[in-house]
Amino acid sequence: MSLADNKCVPCRGGVPPVEKARADELLKQLGRGWSLNQKGHLERLYTFKDFAQALAFVNKVGAVAEAEGHHPDLSLAWGKCGVEIWTHKINGLTESDFYLAAKADREFEAFRSAV
Repeated sequence: MSLADNKCVPCRGGVPPVEKARADELLKQLGRGWSLNQKGHLERLYTFKDFAQALAFVNKVGAVAEAEGHHPDLSLAWGKCGVEIWTHKINGLTESDFYLAAKADREFEAFRSAV
């Protein structure tokens, strides 16, 4: 089972973030392009041929996020969509953050196949 096949589990707070070794292990399971930024959040920039494609992708990831009850920060620019993911309640990473990242990658692959 891939990371994208897992359901995000809502965090109610009070749980510790995943340890650095576990985060590194999960990061290796994600598609290329994902990294941990200086804040310790997952981050990736997706590129597209124009604004309309980037916007369509933002909407697809937004729909997945809403269905999962786990909401990333999305940034939209001409031909680009930035995704930043972390669990706000604990200001750190949980396994669900990696699941959502993998789901975003799955949407990107489906999107690229359709265009």
